[in-house]
Amino acid sequence: MIIAEIGQAHDGSLGTAHAYIDALADTGVDAVKFQTHIAEAESSAFEPFRVKFSKQDDTRFSYWKRMEFTLGQWQGLKTHCEEKNMKFISSPFSNAAVDVLEAIQVEHYKIGSGEISNFLMLEKIAKTGKPIILSSGMSSMEELDKTIEFLMPFGNPLSILQCTTAYPTKPTQWGLNVMGELKHRYNLPVGFSDHSGDIFACLAATTLGAEIVEFHVVFDKRQFGPDSPASITIDQTKLLCDGIHQIKSALNNHVVKSENQKYAELKVMFGKSLAVNKALSAGHILTGDDLESKKPGDRGIPASEYRSVLGRELNRNLEKWDFLNAEDLKA
Repeated sequence: MIIAEIGQAHDGSLGTAHAYIDALADTGVDAVKFQTHIAEAESSAFEPFRVKFSKQDDTRFSYWKRMEFTLGQWQGLKTHCEEKNMKFISSPFSNAAVDVLEAIQVEHYKIGSGEISNFLMLEKIAKTGKPIILSSGMSSMEELDKTIEFLMPFGNPLSILQCTTAYPTKPTQWGLNVMGELKHRYNLPVGFSDHSGDIFACLAATTLGAEIVEFHVVFDKRQFGPDSPASITIDQTKLLCDGIHQIKSALNNHVVKSENQKYAELKVMFGKSLAVNKALSAGHILTGDDLESKKPGDRGIPASEYRSVLGRELNRNLEKWDFLNAEDLKA
């Protein structure tokens, strides 16, 4: 599954949120992900800014308040996604947000890495029976163990994403190796949640077997917002999706190198036959200095068998660039 996260890139504008859906519809993504924030339920005046990026929000609480949409607006966003043949996914950050998402019948839940230990909210989500995608961002394996152990008895379909909480992440921070460790440890579908700000990490993760890739999108990386430097543009999204689809096709179609009959004609066309590089008289003893290899591959002794003619005697005269055949050699 390819998930494009709008997150807070809409900056609280409902129109911008819908514009992102329209823009992503032609890129090849499978799902659009939002974040459902209800300031009073998830935050307080004591929450600090992760990055003090905003000149219009005095507090982090005020920022979350500005990111809110009403129930009806969330329903409209979900319907819009479905009309564009994309899944609607959202990350809740409170029980109240789960209630909103349940009211609009969301099909998947994505858990942000900061909520991995929020067992109060996780139990509420787990009781819905719906698929849960876990982001491993800030969690140790031991913390993930506890979360997986907590969720398993509920029976929800679970998947887990390797994620590094750094904005943007450098190649040395991607942690592509962790996907294999997660797969071995939990035997669950694994994927990659990217904050690199480019397409390369997701392409690499796909090659290594990621079943889900998630990344942030923006219209322009220079626009206002906390995630812009760690996001990719709409045009990059299309390029990324094309790359992922091609890689998936390659991984699902194994090439058997021992089966090369379909190349028979090409092998003759591009193959090389032995020829002489100078005029030679009957009785001449051939050396490597007398030989050249020329196309096509069916006009003389194959170039691969050149050693078999060394030291052999010609039984007739040959002109420069004549092909060399078995009947030209004394037995």
